[in-house]
Amino acid sequence: MKTLILAGGFGTRLQEETVVIPKPMVEIGGRPILWHIMKIYATHGYKDFVIALGYKGDAIKQYFLNYHLLRSSVRVRLSDGHVDVYQGCCEDWSLDLLDTGLETQTGGRIKRVASWLDKEPFLLTYGDGVENVNIRELMEFHRQHGKLVTVTAVRPPARFGGLNLNSDLVTEFIEKPNIGDGWINGGFFVVEPGALKYIDGDMTSFEREPLERIASEGQLAAYRHEGFWQCMDTLRDVRLLNSLWDTGRAPWRTWEDV
Repeated sequence: MKTLILAGGFGTRLQEETVVIPKPMVEIGGRPILWHIMKIYATHGYKDFVIALGYKGDAIKQYFLNYHLLRSSVRVRLSDGHVDVYQGCCEDWSLDLLDTGLETQTGGRIKRVASWLDKEPFLLTYGDGVENVNIRELMEFHRQHGKLVTVTAVRPPARFGGLNLNSDLVTEFIEKPNIGDGWINGGFFVVEPGALKYIDGDMTSFEREPLERIASEGQLAAYRHEGFWQCMDTLRDVRLLNSLWDTGRAPWRTWEDV
């Protein structure tokens, strides 16, 4: 089964970083957040990726084209430029890096890469969020419910400290509670090929008409994930994720190697 990652947006709310590089290439612990997302899937055995590129997609291509070389030991013969690569340690992933247009919306990007998905169910997520979801359990949930699409529902992290009040007194002070109210789209979808017919073209946002119609027809299942989820929309989010990684408290890191 292939995993499609949408990595083509402009990242306008993170312009401190995205003026130079695309959002999925913003680093967490010295690696792009895109690498972290792929590592989450690969840990559960899903290692065949389709990356939908757009804004500054060349930076993502260059990163993976040089990935094996830069993480290996090399011997260079300067007389003719011959390079021997050895003692490399790289992930056994396969990637299709596909240009899907600069202005294309999320649904349009999915539609453009449809021929690369082998007319089979596929995993889908965004290139800017991590969580400690169990992909295998998500897949089993999707199979049991038999719907066109399953979305991972998460609770938004609270950004401010919480207060429980009784009249003019604070009865409980909660410093930045981990769980906010309600459920939101946390990405990490499972999608059946039949869902693609709901996407009209490039300017279709997958989260609008397609998912709204699929939900109205009773074909959108929600896999409730009560664990960690964090998107990377702002510089504050980048600092939070780096802090978690640097202090060894990154909940999404379920693998042993660095």
